[in-house]
Amino acid sequence: MKAVVLDGYALNPGDLSWDGLRDLCDEFTCYDYTAPADTIAHIGSCEVVFSNKTVITREILDACPQVRFIGLLATGYNIIDIEAAAERGIPVCNVPSYSTASVAQMTIALLLEITNAVGLHSQSVHGGRWQNCDGFTYWETPQIELADKTFGIVGFGNTGIATAAIAQALGMRVLVYTRTPKPQYQSETLRFCALDEVLAGSDILSLHCPLFAETEKMIDAAAIAKMKDGAILLNTARGGLLDEQAVADALDSGKLYAAGLDVVAVEPILPNNPLLKAKNCLLTPHIAWATFAARKRLMGVLEENLRAFLEGRPQNVVNNLD
Repeated sequence: MKAVVLDGYALNPGDLSWDGLRDLCDEFTCYDYTAPADTIAHIGSCEVVFSNKTVITREILDACPQVRFIGLLATGYNIIDIEAAAERGIPVCNVPSYSTASVAQMTIALLLEITNAVGLHSQSVHGGRWQNCDGFTYWETPQIELADKTFGIVGFGNTGIATAAIAQALGMRVLVYTRTPKPQYQSETLRFCALDEVLAGSDILSLHCPLFAETEKMIDAAAIAKMKDGAILLNTARGGLLDEQAVADALDSGKLYAAGLDVVAVEPILPNNPLLKAKNCLLTPHIAWATFAARKRLMGVLEENLRAFLEGRPQNVVNNLD
């Protein structure tokens, strides 16, 4: 069995080992990155293909008829034509839940940086402002208390659930919009409701849903208009959930107080992305998933997914092979 990893650097820049996958294969090749023009050549004659963000289309599968298994180095699978894979009997297997704690943590880290600006204040102290201050204290930005605020969540999978728990621990009420409500989580501090109610009622809106055709640019000018003036927007899910120009306009006008975004629609970010110049917009380079603990778990599930496939019992299959 010949296997290839098309874009392995993000998962393993050198602090993990591919040996677990390598031991399951007769031949194993790992590319740090694969440009779109090189995808077919890099797959070559391999039957097993692993991809993180390298797109695999119907045309690529047509050109590589020997492919028998596609493994994702991620949870999301919008980069794969799963219908074309299913037509060919190819299981597409993802890695669910590996980064739940890390992404929830990053979501709250973005929020706390917006509300408290710890990094900015530390820099100002190191720059000499405190020692030259007339009084015993000062602040560069408004300090915002989160207790009794309303935290809105769109999408209530594992990460949404984990983020909601932290929000509640900080004393916030939680409103949730999801296609599949989970009544066991409803409480005095968490309530399921319609999207418009989440938009209108939230002081902070946090996105935790997949990117599909129906969710693309779901936070657009019309959605933002329904939000509270001065609301905070968080996105650690997929950049394509936002109409980025609409978000930038809302930040510049003050309709949104701030945004904390770990993802953008096109990554790496383009130099003309309007969010780069928008007011009060925190941007991080898609790192919520990237803790060592999360990446180590991901690597372990990749090995389990391939082993299960080789034993004729594929697991974590996201496409319908029936």
